[in-house]
Order: sequence, then C-alpha cells, then structure tokens
Amino acid sequence: MILPGATLGMLGGGQLGRMFTTAAQTMGYKVIVLDPDKNSPAGIIADEHICAAYTDDSALAELAQRCAAITTEFENIPASTLAFLEQRTVVHPSSTALASTQNRNVEKSFIRAQGIATVPFVSINSTDDIASIGDQINFPAILKVATFGYDGKGQIVCEDLQAVHKAFEALGQKECVLEQRIDLEREISVVLARSQDGQISAFPVAENVHINGILHSTTVPSIAAESLQQTAIEMASTIAEGLRYVGTMAVEFFVSKQGDIIANEI
Repeated sequence: MILPGATLGMLGGGQLGRMFTTAAQTMGYKVIVLDPDKNSPAGIIADEHICAAYTDDSALAELAQRCAAITTEFENIPASTLAFLEQRTVVHPSSTALASTQNRNVEKSFIRAQGIATVPFVSINSTDDIASIGDQINFPAILKVATFGYDGKGQIVCEDLQAVHKAFEALGQKECVLEQRIDLEREISVVLARSQDGQISAFPVAENVHINGILHSTTVPSIAAESLQQTAIEMASTIAEGLRYVGTMAVEFFVSKQGDIIANEI
C-alpha cells in the first residue's frame, strides 16, 4: 500500500494528467509529471515537472528513483518507456497492456480474441491491401490511421475503393485500418478500475454524443436498456481481465439500431 505523503509519477501532462494530479494532491500525495511541453496543464500544477521527452532515459531513471509508483494519462506513451520504468519501480498499467491499445489494428484483433465483436475491419499497410479488400468491407467505410489519431483526426469517410486509395494517399500512406460504418443508435462508454488482485469496479455507464468527430457531451447514466448496459460492463471487464490491466480504463461501445453491442476502442 502506498500511503499519502508518497510521491507518484505521471507520464503525460495533459488534461487527464491534471485531473489525476489534483486528486492525488488532495489526498496528500506529491506528484511529479514528466512531459516534453513546458506549459503542460498537469506540469503547471504538479509538485515538480520534469520537462523531457518520453524516451529520455536519464529523465525516466530520475522519475523512477523518486516515485513510489508511476502511471500514464493516455495510451500514446511509448510502451518501451513503461518497460524501462518497470525494471526500476511500480508501473501501472503495464507496458504489455499499453502495447495492446495504442495501435487500432492490434487493439481490434485483441478485442476479437476475447470473443467480443468489433466492426468489420481490414488492416491497410499498402495499396496492395486496398486491392484485396474484396467483400470484407461494405461501404461506406472509414479509413483511420492506426496510431495517434483522436477526436476525428486522421479519419476519412470513404464511399468506395477509389475513395480509399485517395484517403490512403492523403494520410501519408501510413498504417491504417478501414472500418465498416455501422447503423449507429448510440455510443456508450464503460469506465472501470481493476486492482492488482483482479477486483473490478465499474462506474455507471455513460452515453456520448459526438459532433464532427469530437466528443460534445457525456450523459451519466446512459438511457440505454439496463440489460444492454450490464452486457457492456461485462464486456469491458473481460477486456480488462484479458489485458491483466491495473488502473482505470474506458471502453467505448457502439450500439447499432439492430441492438448489437460492438466494441470500438479502449
């Protein structure tokens, strides 16, 4: 048990890191934030801000030496950074859990391996992959960059194969995933926490509204049927167990107009 008075490390200085820092300080912990932005929202209010790259070994070693435990605010921290820190102090979530969630193709394959539905998708790494799509995807579909996309960025709606070629070119021919667009009724999210001994506790299911690909509002609790909400919680718990996740995580789900629950992303 890490008691108040101890120092915690946070990789990432954005808004989520700021919320973590505020909560930790309120409970009596000290927080050191590592983030390359000197004006990061979390770094400004932390007890200390190490302004360095996430791949700076000397800065990471200092953070590990000074912190009783370290966490990350988002999934785009290099998994190798967490692996480096794991050799030196307590780190949650693990580098392996992070590696499973920072690439859309890897993430969707992992979710499917847990027996949970995703939208039909195809990995696109080259123009040859586009030519071989065949009947795997029904249009319209959405081409998304496999890494670092958020808030609708790195996403292009495609009506046919020709549009996929153009979109792939526009996205710099980076690794992508082509996802079939579904007949969407609503989007819901399950936020849960899993402890080191495997206990899981979920918050009430939330309902999300997006405008132009950006989250506009979240309403808690969702108005979806209770049975549907319970299924979503069970699916999210299965994902957390599969990742052997420790910490807080969210799983976003699509609910189709046909009543199907489809995991979107972790």
